[in-house]
Amino acid sequence: MFNKLFALIKPALKPFLIASLVITIAFSHAGGALAASGGRVGGGSFRAPTRTAPAPSRPYGGGGYGGYGGGGGYYPGGGFGFPFILPFFGFGGGGLFSILIFLAVAGFLTRALRGAAQGGNDNSDGYDGYDSSVTVAKVQVGLLAQARDLQADLNRIATNADTGSSEGLAQVLQESTLSLLRHPEYWVYASSNAEQASLQAAENQFNRLAIAERSKFAEETLSNVNRQLRQSTLRQQLQGAGGALELSRDPGEYIVATIIVATTGRLPLPTINTTQDLRQALSVLGSVSSDRLLALEVLWTPQAEGDTLSSDEMIAEYPDLKRI
Repeated sequence: MFNKLFALIKPALKPFLIASLVITIAFSHAGGALAASGGRVGGGSFRAPTRTAPAPSRPYGGGGYGGYGGGGGYYPGGGFGFPFILPFFGFGGGGLFSILIFLAVAGFLTRALRGAAQGGNDNSDGYDGYDSSVTVAKVQVGLLAQARDLQADLNRIATNADTGSSEGLAQVLQESTLSLLRHPEYWVYASSNAEQASLQAAENQFNRLAIAERSKFAEETLSNVNRQLRQSTLRQQLQGAGGALELSRDPGEYIVATIIVATTGRLPLPTINTTQDLRQALSVLGSVSSDRLLALEVLWTPQAEGDTLSSDEMIAEYPDLKRI
């Protein structure tokens, strides 16, 4: 009897096992995807500001083209208006003194013309008023998942920020660092690094760091970069789950916030080993002024309400974080 029953169900057994395996794999990947929603706010540009060369002073007076006309020139007698050339041809005194003045003026004009030609395109001399190098810095903080106010703060900042101006980006940086500073009781992990480089190398480094962090998200569920605000359907699905995906109070679940900054000159960012080091690092980042800030990325995960980041995911995705 048993053999006959087994013979009847045997043709359907293999497809059933295959279907069960597919469903199990699908649900396991879906769970992982829900733990990787990410938020992003920032913007900026690595283009150097245009420098205008000073207008060269005229070594001869007005009064007509080339100094023609009455009163032309800075030498007695007016005339042709070339006070430093005429002495070479015997039209009056001046001698060695006039030659030296002529050479000084010629050198000045040469430097002025060269600066006018190169000032708008050559960044090798750096930015006016700053060091020639650019600092790219990253501070990353792992917090207990109970810090839900931090998620709300970052969501609000991203939704309302003006990310199309340097002043708006500086405000985003200040508010983000302040939000992190207000939750020290939830700090668990942290890391920092800062590198100085030329303008082009700094841009490459900044983009590399930003892409590395963004690649850890299954989806950017909230993004505001260079005034482009986007919100995905995943965030809406999680919020509309009717409480089925409420954020757990399990201390093994975390929120990770990352701030990446590119700024002119040197940025004295400490190595983070303690909570005091993290406090100092966040304060240093938040003090960067708008006229020094080139580019900014503030990223956090999970972003969607009800999403979680497990301790296993923390270890796998953020190996550089140190317990503080």
